Amino acid sequence: MVSRWRSLLVGGAAAVLFFALQAFLNRDLASGHAPAIEGPTLDGRPAALDSLRGRPVLVYFWASWCSICRAMEGKVSSLAGDYPVLTLAFQSGDAAEVARYVKDRSLDWRVVLDADGVNGERYGIRGVPAFFVLGPDGTIRSRSVGFTPEWMLRLRLWLAAG
Repeated sequence: MVSRWRSLLVGGAAAVLFFALQAFLNRDLASGHAPAIEGPTLDGRPAALDSLRGRPVLVYFWASWCSICRAMEGKVSSLAGDYPVLTLAFQSGDAAEVARYVKDRSLDWRVVLDADGVNGERYGIRGVPAFFVLGPDGTIRSRSVGFTPEWMLRLRLWLAAG
């Protein structure tokens, strides 16, 4: 009986610590109406978020030097098959470097280059990966930094649909 209570206390403490850490990491992230994203995608198209309105959208900040971002690649690609996804290569080099990385990793993403971090600054990014789920009206419905399971992103996108 004592070990059962101990297990519950340890699990509860771990959950409280996890949510406290998430609140700390997310404290400066943008909220409300999604800030504009400036710059073309790697294929030269404009990255206007307004063109994606009407459905939930995932805005994903990542970096080529980020190991957690590499672990998220398959999950983001899977989500991109079902939802509009706009990715931003945060401080990952120039257009040629990012294009080579995307090609080498076989990523079929809409990628905006954020070499100087201006878009990331608008969104309050301090670390990557960072995820923003936008509702059909362009408001930020959820946001998170760090590894986020695909099922949780799918749930957030589904809830954002209203």
